[in-house]
Amino acid sequence: MNVILIYPEFPDTFWSFKHALRFIRKRASSPPLGLLTVAAMLPVDWATRLVDLNVRRLTEADLAWADYAFISAMTVQRQSACQVITRCKEAGVKVVAGGPLFTSEHEQFEGVDHFVLNEAELTLPAFLQGLKQGQARRVYATPDFADIQETPVPLWRLADRDCYAVMSVQFSRGCPFNCEFCNVTALLGHRPRTKSARQIVAELNSLYALGWRKGVFFVDDNLIGNMKRLKSELLPALIEWRKGKRGLPFSTEASINLADDEQLMQMMVEAGFDTVFIGIETPNDASLAECSKKQNMNRDLVADVKRIQRAGLQVQGGFIVGFDSDTPSSFQRLADFIQKSGIVTAMVGLLQAPPGTLLYKRLKAAGRLLERMSGDNADGTTNIIPVMNLEALRVGYKNLLQHIYSPEAYYQRVKTFLREYHPPKIKAPFDLKDLSAHFLALIRSIYRLGFLGRERVQYWKLFVWTLVRRPRAFPLAITFAIYGYHFRKISELRIL
Repeated sequence: MNVILIYPEFPDTFWSFKHALRFIRKRASSPPLGLLTVAAMLPVDWATRLVDLNVRRLTEADLAWADYAFISAMTVQRQSACQVITRCKEAGVKVVAGGPLFTSEHEQFEGVDHFVLNEAELTLPAFLQGLKQGQARRVYATPDFADIQETPVPLWRLADRDCYAVMSVQFSRGCPFNCEFCNVTALLGHRPRTKSARQIVAELNSLYALGWRKGVFFVDDNLIGNMKRLKSELLPALIEWRKGKRGLPFSTEASINLADDEQLMQMMVEAGFDTVFIGIETPNDASLAECSKKQNMNRDLVADVKRIQRAGLQVQGGFIVGFDSDTPSSFQRLADFIQKSGIVTAMVGLLQAPPGTLLYKRLKAAGRLLERMSGDNADGTTNIIPVMNLEALRVGYKNLLQHIYSPEAYYQRVKTFLREYHPPKIKAPFDLKDLSAHFLALIRSIYRLGFLGRERVQYWKLFVWTLVRRPRAFPLAITFAIYGYHFRKISELRIL
């Protein structure tokens, strides 16, 4: 069997980093971890080929070669996924679809021959058996959750690694919390299931053996969901693995209670983590209570963020406006929080209700749902009817983004962060190609931001200030300057 694994294209979004990646001549942030893992579960005598539409085109030759096309996508990739399905059907290639998009709304895709939904560890073997017997059903689904200690090492060799900025691994699935707007628990459950430390080390070894020395993102929705296992097994194994290694800084997602455990933060930094994304959502306790984000309530969130930063972990933050308890003053309050906290990468989106969430069920019963959600966390759209006037919500949202990503506010936030942050000591690899790429990125930033950009005054102030006050953080400061360019472009092109 010839199988082509197709990953649809992402639109230009906050997390695509497309405008920033051009500075380092990369085409996408990371390869599709789910498809590479599925590829490792297919029969060994099948020929496989990956086409990530974020890095290359799907050609007629690809389609002529393939017997089946396996497609996985998130909601934000819906438009591209539809186009891919149409092309495959026109070429006579059978389509097998899975992943979050199809698990949530597979009824919307008539052109798909077979749906392998939920977790592939459970549904893919049944599909393969049915295919072998010539009796494959159209839909394979399960309410059960997989034992991911049986999950194989992703088939990294299928990806053109030179096209990507980071690679991805996964330690756990599921989250112990119950945020009303989040579909993680609907898809993956409340009990965090983990791989063994041995599995993660094997995945890292396979990447290291392929020559990968750049960043690795742990895609867990909450890495610290199973804190006991993280502290007793994974982090000690990563600390030991890192000895004698160069490069591979780690990043991940975590909940704000990370700030309560000094030992955990120290272990994460020693293991090689330097960045965590945290869903802060709002500094308003009434809104947090409304969405059942109890873990964030009754806390000094600014102090929590700074405690994590001082430990050596950059905090990226997710924020939401449009809760029922939000008022016109909420926008300024959130802007002030973001500035004071020094969260440089601050993703702010309008509240959306994904299918399967408690929020979706509540608003559907109340007759407050609009069209399908876009899946883009920061495109200024929502699929709910808010309590606040919709136009007032959109205007407040646009003004908020315009403020926090203005050069003045953004570069000031970078300085606020760098005053608190102590970069972890991760041995940099001796890679002339990588050093050359970063030097060229610096030159491009000087030209595009320091001479052509409307932020040129702020750029040069940060440039000099960092060299004098925080020289070890100079590469990070330039990275932030480039990120800021991307965030402003997204805001201007998609929202403002």
